[in-house]
Amino acid sequence: MQNLKSLQQALNDLTPAGAAIELAVLCGALAVAYGLVWLVRGRTGSTGPGIWFGRRLYDGVLFPMLALLVGVIVRWALKDLLPVGLLRLAVPILTSLLVIRLSVQVLRTAFPASMLVRRLERTVSWLVWGGLVLWLTGALPFLMEEMEAVQWRIGGASVSLLMMMQGALSAGAVLLLVLWLSATIESQLLKGAVGSSISARKMAANATRAMLLVIGVLVALTAVGIPISALSVLGGAIGVGIGLGLQKLVANYISGFVILAEGSLRIGDLVRVDSFEGHITDIKTRYTVIRALSGRESIVPNEMLLTQRIENLSLADRNVLVSTVVQVAYGTDLDALMPELVAVARAVPRVLSDPGPGVQLSTFASDGLELTLLFWISDPENGQGNVRSAVNLAVLRMLNERGIEIPYPQRVLHGLPVAAPVAPPPALAQPGNSA
Repeated sequence: MQNLKSLQQALNDLTPAGAAIELAVLCGALAVAYGLVWLVRGRTGSTGPGIWFGRRLYDGVLFPMLALLVGVIVRWALKDLLPVGLLRLAVPILTSLLVIRLSVQVLRTAFPASMLVRRLERTVSWLVWGGLVLWLTGALPFLMEEMEAVQWRIGGASVSLLMMMQGALSAGAVLLLVLWLSATIESQLLKGAVGSSISARKMAANATRAMLLVIGVLVALTAVGIPISALSVLGGAIGVGIGLGLQKLVANYISGFVILAEGSLRIGDLVRVDSFEGHITDIKTRYTVIRALSGRESIVPNEMLLTQRIENLSLADRNVLVSTVVQVAYGTDLDALMPELVAVARAVPRVLSDPGPGVQLSTFASDGLELTLLFWISDPENGQGNVRSAVNLAVLRMLNERGIEIPYPQRVLHGLPVAAPVAPPPALAQPGNSA
């Protein structure tokens, strides 16, 4: 009721002249906040989107925070000069905007590739703006009283609907804080990580996030007065659920930590899993993301990486052997040709000199001598087909310059002699015919 009276008083204090002055002051405060955000981003050197600045400066957390701070200061400074009815309404609106932007930016940072983030953003926005309307109109206290009257017992403890709603809101706030902290810790741990240290830091980041989530949920439940012992009755059911229906999910989570701890699969490794070849781009707690050179991505459960045969093409050595085949005609001087093929392959960019290329006479084919040209590269993530094509073109140019024939399939046909046609026998005279 008090909030409704305050809203009515703020509306009654609005006069055309005072509203114009307050509106100008409010626009000035927003401009000052935007300028401060622009200066802070320039000093920090931040260029990409983030929690504080967002994509367009005003959609981050820092802008509504500074706008709220400037608005409170202006309201306090002008309270003896103007009725400040408009500024009185602007403060809760800016507070709601700060809560929305904070929730949205944390969700985008914690789940950058999730399709549910946009739906969660809309849900948070509706909840915050709805709560603001209820608070301004004075309907919130009546709604809270009705929710407090709805009670039931869980494990011997009395729990009301209001307590559950407060617990859900508190848990959501704590989870947002935990996600923010875990995303910040993960970005700091992975900053500048190379080689095998990426997996260890990723494991530490995943473990930190899981620990913070558990602690956050317990703190949120305790803060609203829900006893932890009241949830103990669900422990047996949860245990049975894990043992029966969630064993695959738990196995994937445990497998994720095992993979990161062993270091047999690391972020950046080139692997082949069930005929799918690509680079490991991320190792989550439940699954691993493998990206092929064509851009396709495969989501592989972590348990599969531990229970099936996986080819890691860059575990101990990043050098990858590439081969190509060329045929030359019988009678070609291979003693002179093979060193030239090696020299041509070595001159191609990305082909390693140590270990260097090599040529082998692999097959006496029906159309010619088949030579296999072997060479090594150290950057398979840049593709193998392009470097093989470059080697083939260089070999073709060299063979054309030397006039060496590349045979094509030939077939010899033997014709059988054709027998002379046999003359038909003379026709016999038919009875009854006379000369």
